[in-house]
Amino acid sequence: MTLNMSWPGKALELFAAAETATGQVPPAFPLDAAVAVNPWLGQMAETRSSAAARMARVGGGRMFVPRETVAAMIADGEVTQEDLAAAASAHGIDPATLRRAAEEPSEPLQPLPTVAELVSAASGVDWPAFIEDRVSLWAAGHFDRGQAFWPAPHMTVWRSWRAFASRDLTPDLAGIDGFAARVSEMPPEARMAFFEACTALGLTSDAAPVYLHRLLATLGGWAQYARHIDWSAERDGERQNTLFDLLTVRLTFEVALLELGGAAIAQDWHAAQADYAAAITPDAGTRIDAALQDACDHSAERELAERLSQDTDAAAEGDAEIQAAFCIDVRSEPFRRALETADPGVRTLGFAGFFGLAVRHRGHASDLTEMRAPILLSPAVASATRTDDMADRIHLRAIRAWGRFKRAAVSAFAFVEAVGPLYVGKLLRDSLGRASAPSNDPCPVLDLPLADRIDAAEGILRAMSLTTGFARLVLICGHGATVTNAPHASALQCGACGGHAGDVNARLLAALLNEDAVREGLAARGVRIPEQALFVAGLHDTVSDAVRLFAEDVPDSHAKDLDRLRVALARAGVVARTARAGTLPRGAAENLAARGRDWSELRPEWGLAGCAGFIAAPRHRSAGRDLGGRVFLHDYDWQRDPDAAILEQILSAPVVVASWIALQYHGSTVAPETFGAGNKLLHNVVGGIGVLEGNGGALRAGLPMQSVHDGDRARHVPSRLVVAVEAPEERISMVLERRPDVRALFDNDWLTLTAMDDRGALTRRYTRGGWTDRAVAALRCVQAA
Repeated sequence: MTLNMSWPGKALELFAAAETATGQVPPAFPLDAAVAVNPWLGQMAETRSSAAARMARVGGGRMFVPRETVAAMIADGEVTQEDLAAAASAHGIDPATLRRAAEEPSEPLQPLPTVAELVSAASGVDWPAFIEDRVSLWAAGHFDRGQAFWPAPHMTVWRSWRAFASRDLTPDLAGIDGFAARVSEMPPEARMAFFEACTALGLTSDAAPVYLHRLLATLGGWAQYARHIDWSAERDGERQNTLFDLLTVRLTFEVALLELGGAAIAQDWHAAQADYAAAITPDAGTRIDAALQDACDHSAERELAERLSQDTDAAAEGDAEIQAAFCIDVRSEPFRRALETADPGVRTLGFAGFFGLAVRHRGHASDLTEMRAPILLSPAVASATRTDDMADRIHLRAIRAWGRFKRAAVSAFAFVEAVGPLYVGKLLRDSLGRASAPSNDPCPVLDLPLADRIDAAEGILRAMSLTTGFARLVLICGHGATVTNAPHASALQCGACGGHAGDVNARLLAALLNEDAVREGLAARGVRIPEQALFVAGLHDTVSDAVRLFAEDVPDSHAKDLDRLRVALARAGVVARTARAGTLPRGAAENLAARGRDWSELRPEWGLAGCAGFIAAPRHRSAGRDLGGRVFLHDYDWQRDPDAAILEQILSAPVVVASWIALQYHGSTVAPETFGAGNKLLHNVVGGIGVLEGNGGALRAGLPMQSVHDGDRARHVPSRLVVAVEAPEERISMVLERRPDVRALFDNDWLTLTAMDDRGALTRRYTRGGWTDRAVAALRCVQAA
């Protein structure tokens, strides 16, 4: 929101409060790119405990694991007395008190009241639900991304809603007399309307930041979707006021209801403002909940340390006969382990799944541009499939036209009557999980000058710690999930590829590293790829655990290497499927692929549920150890990174993305009413944006219940992501000094940072006060208990 300094001081204070409030809301991206988002992104500058107190006050949902869950974990031995003692010590709580608290029920959250809630309590009319309904009805049309047949006129949020509400007589009929006329008389400019509304409410500058945040929380996913528009513009160096306009809409209802409530409500509202203005500090219950969450966090850290200390017969570090680079995604870890077991001559590597190539990609016969990159980036490089695709374009346009015709109101009944029986075969195929597989796009081409291609190749290889020891055959393997009838399908794809599969980026990198001119340029910079080294691309389907190779024009000299890789991949797929099938309801190794093609399957896979750790170290530190599909694995060799520039990239990009994923699963588990998408069985897609649970209500952001829960228990145990780095402590600290934004994630208890030694053991933990020895800290906690 642009501030005009000619506004009176009171207005500027209120505008600043609105800026603070809108910045507290996390973005929610549309369904075609439903990448993971940290639901507490706006609270990263404060500690978890302070953020929990804030969210409880504004109705932002629970932040910590419920006490009942912790009690069950204690009973099962997942949370030990050592974990409880460590958490109690960190929070200055008596260990016995903390243990007793785990047996008590979680205290209900009581957010501060809005005017709508005050009037509702006095009148018995559910005004908050009424507002939610009217805002959702308008928002579904305004924000529509092509689902509606009659798109809304393009205008700002405030002007759009003002035009809608000035003709909507529903509020008048519900009891807010003259609401439509009031709206029509309001200023057409949102800032003036906002200031008028705040003035009518008598809103004080002290109460405004928290109160306005509270109003935004009542808008649910619509506020988060509006924030995504503003957030994306900020990322790209632009500015939008979408969420501010939406906040003004919500304020308008508050003003009308304050007048409806009369003097009694005005008195209650005056008292509420004092509560909104009060300083935010964690109360005793919040501190207890924070400590119990810490006990769960210590449990996850201890489990990772124990898994890394397992004895293993994994092959020692050395030259590989085949190398395979996978995404760091936790679903890659079990497959990598299985592949290395299937063929000891294979060495795997981990790197962010977009493989360092942030591109704007237009697929074969497509008019759409896809952002194949982490959402933190705005790709400037273009890629496309340069083939004659006119015939396919005409075919796809005909399919789209037919689809729109069959859904049109004018043709609906006649269509079902005349053509419906022709769809029986398709329904049967879909019901039996025999939907057709997607076709392959031609190989994409990177639109970059040679010098830039050389720069990109060098940067990627150095970031992968892969500058020597190239094998004869190197697989660059992205990942994706083959699913059907799944609105949240993009949440199962590659988060590093913007919610798309990683095939495009893998194929681009393989082609880039096979290019003679690029290799010559690399050699001049000290990175020599042997002439016999060949790069091929692949795609790991995380539903079926099958790997598709894109091995176009492989020379005869590498035919045997490729056959060997195919055999190893097939064997690894059998092992991975067998292990994973047991974790899925009705799972069987032989039917995993069918689950992805079955339009009725609620849980084709578990996605990244259970993610708990991030390791930045050479692969041989973790090779052969069963990490349970819970750890992001990024290759990193600190001895090849003298200025810690690569480590800075890892901590500020892949680690941040991994933290967004872990915290999204955390939020969808502990606060499903706020940060979860609800029950898949009740979903209705709205506007191509998101889903409603049922036929109305607020837009639901986050993950569906079936993504984090199996019906009996949660599949994701929320814990702080443990980041383990093999590097000297002073080297890690150097990066934290350069990146205070990254350091804040650890200082404020959102992530755990540990150092790993050259045996793969977690030795030291970073705290705000410096580095501490994990073993000594644990001993002190036990003694204190």
